[in-house]
Amino acid sequence: MISDPLILSIAIIFIMFVFLLSSIWIGISLILTGFVGMLIFDSNLPDSISIFDKIGDLLASSMYDSLNSWSLAALPMFILMGEILYKSSISTKLLNGLMPWLNFVPGKLLHINVAACSLFAAVSGSSAATTATVGKITLEELKKRGYSKALALGSLAGSGTLGFLIPPSLIMIIYGVLSDVSIGKLFMAGIIPGILLATLYSIYIIVVSKINKEVVPNDEKKYKFKDYINSIKELFPILALIVIVLGSIYGGIATPTEAASLGVLGSIFLAVYFKSFSLEIFRIALLNTIKTSTMISFIIVGAGFLSQVIGFLGIARAISEYIGSLGLTPMMLILIIGIMYILLGMILDGISIVVMTLPIVLPIIVMAGFDPLWFGIFLVFMVELSQITPPVGFSLFVIQGISGEKIEYILKATLPFFILTILAVIIITYFPQIVQFLPNYMIK
Repeated sequence: MISDPLILSIAIIFIMFVFLLSSIWIGISLILTGFVGMLIFDSNLPDSISIFDKIGDLLASSMYDSLNSWSLAALPMFILMGEILYKSSISTKLLNGLMPWLNFVPGKLLHINVAACSLFAAVSGSSAATTATVGKITLEELKKRGYSKALALGSLAGSGTLGFLIPPSLIMIIYGVLSDVSIGKLFMAGIIPGILLATLYSIYIIVVSKINKEVVPNDEKKYKFKDYINSIKELFPILALIVIVLGSIYGGIATPTEAASLGVLGSIFLAVYFKSFSLEIFRIALLNTIKTSTMISFIIVGAGFLSQVIGFLGIARAISEYIGSLGLTPMMLILIIGIMYILLGMILDGISIVVMTLPIVLPIIVMAGFDPLWFGIFLVFMVELSQITPPVGFSLFVIQGISGEKIEYILKATLPFFILTILAVIIITYFPQIVQFLPNYMIK
């Protein structure tokens, strides 16, 4: 039996990784970790209460508390909206509409991954859906036109993660529910950092295309005035859907959950309007939404139980006091936490990272004087990095499935965009006003 919280925390972390590396479902791994943690703790419970009774109470209460949230209802709605857009021809129209406008920019159509992912992220909320949808359309087209394969793959990997940063974002919803931070404010806080990251990607493409002329073909299609008019027709429905979903939230007309429902209705309407909607498409979208939502909910339940166990055992308080005794500066603390998240991204998916670490990390962050709203965006950046960090970077596998390229080649192509994402993290850390400006300006 162990009574020292610091020793117990090390033991629990070790146990958790043993379960996770044994290929057990993440939700079950988290529950088993909490279960074992309770069993090895010298709890000194009254004789009238057994340790199993206490475990049962914690598990029951955590299941209810974790999922009893109206804000969490937005999660399946945004997933369904992204699925409908992904399965219909709307995403193709988005790409066709962007092509004429990017033709005059250095790097030309290489920017299409950045622009298309940014726009699709604003109506999807899912990094996987954004990467898969845009990649299936752009990679083959860029290859046919003679663009650099490495730059096309790297820009898709980096830009695909914008699905987590540009609202609506599934990670932001989960973070907001678990940390009790306004989801509407999180959505606002992610806009400028999202634009910043997309801009860094585009600047890199421009610089590379200027240095190496071979990454862009010489012969390009010349667009006429009518092509630009037609492209506006292609883009207008998507832009209208973005305005409806995000405008209803920022204008105070609807909650994120209500806006997500509007997004689902809007995506169905657009699919019907463009004659790309069918009952089979809707059935597949519903089925994928149920699978994804259930998976996420199971992980949240497991993380909720582990969070309650950590609180009961006094681990969070002990770790906070220990780190406080080290006398670390706030910047050193955030550096250590950032490195920890990058390492975790090598073996865990983004959602798991958030729900597993938040109970321990958030109290430490608040104690160090960081704004929980700012930390939410910092954490989203860390999750983005986890999507393109080997060996479990989910976006890497999505791109491999689309392109058929070896994972080593994709990793090499993705590295510059990985570094640019870290640069964006450094910028928002030293200038937190980038994150806080819109929420503070728009909500008094």
